[in-house]
Amino acid sequence: MEEQSKKIAILILNWNGKELLERFLPSVLQYSSEADVIVVDNASNDDSIAHLHKNFPDTRIISFKKNLGFAQGYNEALKQVNHEFVVLLNSDVRVTENWLQDPLSFLEANPSYAACQPKIKDEKSPNSFEYAGASGGYIDVLGYPFCRGRLFGSLEEDSGQYDTVKDVFWASGAAFFVKRKAYLKTGGLDASFFAHQEEIDLCWRFLNRGYKIACVPQSTVYHLGGASLDAAHPKKTFLNFRNNLTMMLKNLPAYALPLILVRMVLDGLAGLKYIGEGRFKHFVAILKAHGSFYARIPDTLKKRVKTKSINDSIQYKKCLLWDYFVKGNKNFQKLRW
Repeated sequence: MEEQSKKIAILILNWNGKELLERFLPSVLQYSSEADVIVVDNASNDDSIAHLHKNFPDTRIISFKKNLGFAQGYNEALKQVNHEFVVLLNSDVRVTENWLQDPLSFLEANPSYAACQPKIKDEKSPNSFEYAGASGGYIDVLGYPFCRGRLFGSLEEDSGQYDTVKDVFWASGAAFFVKRKAYLKTGGLDASFFAHQEEIDLCWRFLNRGYKIACVPQSTVYHLGGASLDAAHPKKTFLNFRNNLTMMLKNLPAYALPLILVRMVLDGLAGLKYIGEGRFKHFVAILKAHGSFYARIPDTLKKRVKTKSINDSIQYKKCLLWDYFVKGNKNFQKLRW
């Protein structure tokens, strides 16, 4: 572990992302002078490392000999830094001037908070919120994630309607500000997830330990999205369905565990919908996700910790599916908490 004088490090996980580094790393270096910027390379076999040495020779690189995935890649990287605060930043995020100041000041001033995120907008459609985090994340009673500014696939335009600092259920892994000691104390990202929803699981564990999470929308970043795994890829379907069930089994209080059975029935209906659309690979992905979930139940149960009742203001105790698909509500502000 190297000596450092700055209190915050930005860790950018890279896997064969030369083009993304070319496009997005300059904005990070330009607007992050108060941070140590570190590229964490997950055994890339493109020209990523050579590109960094040639064009950004002063940027520190942490290299792994094999692809550890999103979760374990960051876990190992955090062991190699000793900064008080860390930002886990996707390689496809464009940051803006002064983007670090408000989230960092918020975490410094609020000891009960473990993590926060900035406002995340869409690089392809800059007036709109971005799917992966928008203005802070929540889940409903059945574990479906959503955001201030995004319900399922419906993205709102940003007109300043969510510009207040707000307690949230989860902060997006696309731009995840976290206190390093809290991260390590809570066990970090669950490496068994490999990728997808591991930041939601971590935030749920933060909440169960009594920490809080916030969105600090005075800071804005722009996320390209889909750089690691396209939304249409069956592997993404597999990871999302498997990891969501795993997360619920790990973190729900005992009295609420039967909700997992309801969720599994709804997963089956989602599979039938994929068949109706001719997307058979996604149907198979759900079957495989459930099989993987069953196989991992003994290990998952070992990871259960003492749970806490989650405040109604950050967990939607109703069914978002009903609101969205039956009642036709596509706007976060119309939810009746």
